[in-house]
Amino acid sequence: MGGTSSKLEKALTDLPEGERYFGLENFGNTCYCNSVLQSLYFCKPFRERLLQWANSAPKDVDDNLLTCLAELFLQIHNQKKKTGIITPKRFVQRLKRDNELFRSYMHQDAHEFLNFLLNEVSEILEKEAAAKQQSTPPGLVNGLSNGNGYAQHSAAANGKAPVKTWVHELFQGKLVNETRCLQCETVTSREEAFYDLSLEIEQNSSLTSCLRNFSSTETLNAEDKFFCDACGCLQEAEKRMKVKELPHVLCLHLKRFKYIEHAERMRKLMYRVVFPFELKLCNTTEECLAADAVYNLFGVVVHVGSGPNHGHYVSFVKSAGNWLFFDDENVELISEQMVQTAFGSTSEYSSSMDHGYILMYEKQVICTGGMGSGVLHVWFCNQENVIQ
Repeated sequence: MGGTSSKLEKALTDLPEGERYFGLENFGNTCYCNSVLQSLYFCKPFRERLLQWANSAPKDVDDNLLTCLAELFLQIHNQKKKTGIITPKRFVQRLKRDNELFRSYMHQDAHEFLNFLLNEVSEILEKEAAAKQQSTPPGLVNGLSNGNGYAQHSAAANGKAPVKTWVHELFQGKLVNETRCLQCETVTSREEAFYDLSLEIEQNSSLTSCLRNFSSTETLNAEDKFFCDACGCLQEAEKRMKVKELPHVLCLHLKRFKYIEHAERMRKLMYRVVFPFELKLCNTTEECLAADAVYNLFGVVVHVGSGPNHGHYVSFVKSAGNWLFFDDENVELISEQMVQTAFGSTSEYSSSMDHGYILMYEKQVICTGGMGSGVLHVWFCNQENVIQ
């Protein structure tokens, strides 16, 4: 990187001293991995919680995807120089070992990788928490009695529900799926957790429009009739899905790859989908706390290319008010206008190949009481203090 690194370092003099901007080496079509890792590194609450975990983890802990990810983030964080190149070899090796989907040198999907990574890390943390609870003396949790002489066992320890890890606290939201029988008007509700929302896209649309369509009412009739328990038979019904609980970090996946039946192949949709730098969700339930919360865009994973089975992934990330472009080993400062080039094309066939694929937003939060800064303040803020 040589002269380029020196030039970038001069350009970054006004950015925070503690930040590091390192490119990641590509090991043969591992751009899908690098682009997501860069976006997660510049998700400050995720990075800080991961580094906090790494500094408190036992030294003899067995290697897994979480330890390899923490090691990679520590390696970047502890660099003396501000820019350079890091080799994420151990992480990639572990990823391939843990999931055969990523073992080949073929082009892989960045969204599938993000989904696997978040689920795998949260599962490792759940097992770790469960093991700690099993070793906790009766009547004590984290060394504290509940005051009544009874153990404060978690729901997970009692087999009722999984442990809520810091990955859940950051990325997990909750959807409610409501189905209303058109015969008896009975409403059946089912809740489900999510780490990201996958959105259908249309030509010349906006992210808000995609979210509205995600929660639009669908009629179930003909062969798709709904079995109503109240009626005891199949009935026509209406269903819709809305967001009931907002995550702190909102990940949105634009479904740019679509299977075309008559062609029997996947095709990439080059559609122009405008995504805002500040977002308010338009598809929340009436019960949703802080439904007017504002989200700030901080990461965009971009797919470059004409099809799903080949191409390239890069990422745009925001750090200290500045946007940066990460393309494997290469790092550049860019303008906000450059980010907008990933909106897509207004025509179906275009020479423009850069398209926003995964969008990452962080919720704006105001903390009351206490001095200082850092992610831990976020977790103890009352939800009503979220910017309205």
